[in-house]
Amino acid sequence: MDIERLCLENALKRFLRSGSKPDAFDVYFCYMEMFFGVYKDIRRIIEMLSEFETNGSSLLMKHRDHYSHSVYVFALGLAIYDTTPSFRNTYKNFYFKDYDKADIDKKAAAHFLEFWGMTSLFHDIGYPFELPFEQMESYFEVKGQKRKNNPFLAVIGMDKYTKIDNNIREILKKEYEKDFSDTDELFAYDIVKKFKSEYHITVDALSVFLSSKPSNPDRFNYYMDHAYFSATVLFKELSGISGNNSILTAEKIRCQVDALTAILLHNSLYKFLIASYKDESINKPLKAQLHPLAYLLMICDELQCWDRTSYGRNSRSELHPHDCKFEFDDNDNIIKATYYYDSAELNKIKYFEEEFEKWQNGGSRSKPELKAYSSMVKTGDDCDFLADIAKIVDVSDESGIQLVIEKDCCEVQRGDKKTFLSSSNFLHLYDFAVILNEMYNLNLSNDREKEEALNDFSEYFRKKIMSDEKLEKMEENFAALSLEYKISNIGQAKAFAEYLDKINCMYTDKPVDLKMLDKFSEDDLAVIGPLEHGRWLTEHYEMGWRYGSPAYKKEREQKRIHKDMIKGEDDIYNITNEADKERFCKTAAQHYKELGKDEQDKDTMPMTYMLELIKEYDGLRIYSLNSRK
Repeated sequence: MDIERLCLENALKRFLRSGSKPDAFDVYFCYMEMFFGVYKDIRRIIEMLSEFETNGSSLLMKHRDHYSHSVYVFALGLAIYDTTPSFRNTYKNFYFKDYDKADIDKKAAAHFLEFWGMTSLFHDIGYPFELPFEQMESYFEVKGQKRKNNPFLAVIGMDKYTKIDNNIREILKKEYEKDFSDTDELFAYDIVKKFKSEYHITVDALSVFLSSKPSNPDRFNYYMDHAYFSATVLFKELSGISGNNSILTAEKIRCQVDALTAILLHNSLYKFLIASYKDESINKPLKAQLHPLAYLLMICDELQCWDRTSYGRNSRSELHPHDCKFEFDDNDNIIKATYYYDSAELNKIKYFEEEFEKWQNGGSRSKPELKAYSSMVKTGDDCDFLADIAKIVDVSDESGIQLVIEKDCCEVQRGDKKTFLSSSNFLHLYDFAVILNEMYNLNLSNDREKEEALNDFSEYFRKKIMSDEKLEKMEENFAALSLEYKISNIGQAKAFAEYLDKINCMYTDKPVDLKMLDKFSEDDLAVIGPLEHGRWLTEHYEMGWRYGSPAYKKEREQKRIHKDMIKGEDDIYNITNEADKERFCKTAAQHYKELGKDEQDKDTMPMTYMLELIKEYDGLRIYSLNSRK
């Protein structure tokens, strides 16, 4: 379990350095393997979100990334829990009243990791339901037409999907002492039970309200609520995992429902129906004590507005922060967030500020807008950005969490962003990893077999790999690996774009006037090999491995020692700055040259396999930029 936790921790660190979607995938994968079981059984819920956003969101007027956004939300929530005693104590009091104080901290931290991860990482998986609706509306909004005057899409047949399976229904009936026929009834009951002391809403009314959301968006100002679908879809997926689980505890069920209702509440449902977000006379923001997971999701979802890819036509022209710095004062429970805007946009900012000053002085009737920058300009004691958050969640002195919002400008730093010419949705990291692992299991120990694979890998690939029976067996072999080795295979697949960039190549699904690459040259492999060896070393150092010569495989795993690590250089991966990083890369490259050919092949052969895999699964072609006419 410690190794799995370290896998997740390292994955999160990689993502926070880059913010890239492939690194976000690592976090999803680690979490799902740790808490849901085998990734392949539930993979579609996050892969579908990535596919819809990448391929369909450019047709919308407004839309920004939610795939990487959700991982940022996850990380921010972890930071708040770790550094804000008031929220941490609220969470412990909500879930662990009966435990001895000596036991609470570790149990609460493990509990929070599981159910905050469930809440944050999957709170936007329902967007594939909302995006087609918005695409229809965008068709008319190009001409500035109002939604109420135009056709709209609706989702019908949800009653079949919201129906609770008999196995789960019996478990819920035993726990809640109430029979729920569908998720609308379950969610309504749980929310009302939590909120009845503060808000006036009945189970029947809320249940009807929920059931009408998919089929009657005209009742909700012509908007489709992705949060409703996120909660409903995740319940269905969790039911598939847990339906025949005889050890599923009452506590686990209740906590899963808490995560689901937190997801359900995070968008329009809570803001408009329950908290009366737009009516200051009756607005009542949520207190953390009522629903800690919902409270934290709402606050993190609002705060996480930096480094989000803009897909929509209008969104691409708006000004959004590219970075954010958080400062946590655990004594006063103050969180200060400073949002940074691109200094290259100073002309746009200067023009806005001049117009804003005119408006303040009465020289202009309409308040100027520069989203999201304008929302962070103070018009009184606070800015609109903070004022909006305060209408949703309680950030008063009594709540324990106080927010301070600042803004600044700086140059965009892209050092670790891993942006290369190669472009793809790259949905098939899991598939690549499965086959890369299998290639290690094939008999490539003799030179003839290696030569056959290298000379015509396309034919070899289809003969040895591509059949339904073999693919199913390969997935079984991959599932049997530890999480550490699964992530290692995924890391190899992710590194492919970077290695192509280093040899002046790229992959794309677009036709280009360049020579297609079907085989790496010796010169190419001489560049790729040291890079892959450096990646392997980095991965192992971060997981606690060091040099050693174990007598047998079990000793290697127990002591975490490997003969291909760098001998006598245990501190080589103590990287704190660019100079340390450069020194490590040079040492790793030199160490690669000293390896035997069989060891070097372990670094180059997987990249040769990727030439074929990427064509098979992503429909891409690899081109050499050196062939440009």
